[in-house]
Amino acid sequence: MENLAKIAEEQFDISIAYDGTWMHQGAPMTRMPLVRLFATVLQRDAAGEYWLITPAERGRIVVEDAPFVITGWRHEGETVYLTDNLGREVPVDVAHPLTLRMPHIGGPFIPYQQLGGGVEARVSTAVYYDLVELALREGGAEASGRLLLASGGGQHPLGMI
Repeated sequence: MENLAKIAEEQFDISIAYDGTWMHQGAPMTRMPLVRLFATVLQRDAAGEYWLITPAERGRIVVEDAPFVITGWRHEGETVYLTDNLGREVPVDVAHPLTLRMPHIGGPFIPYQQLGGGVEARVSTAVYYDLVELALREGGAEASGRLLLASGGGQHPLGMI
């Protein structure tokens, strides 16, 4: 983002709710092609701020948790593919791993998939339970109690059992 110093910075009146709904001026954005276009220029800086960055402008937006939510999955060969709320499919692999974090103090650890550019997607509860079942079926539980999902040549944490 250092090459963007000449581009004016703005605070866009765009936000992304916890459930992955993109909002403009407090109202849900209903034109999905526009949301998908914005998603292609979304980045997160080292300070955790989210930006929509184009060659002409750069604007900060507010994201409640993660900008995307994983709503579906499929298993093919040795790789699990996750689908977000915009219909984009990404493999769980070394470049797009799962990580665990606690979004709310005292709450449970939740898996997030790293999508690149500092952007991530929160795994929905329904998909999480499916992934836990898959990991258990495939012997992903360690003696230490950690549950790991094997996918894309790596082991990805799902929590403790």
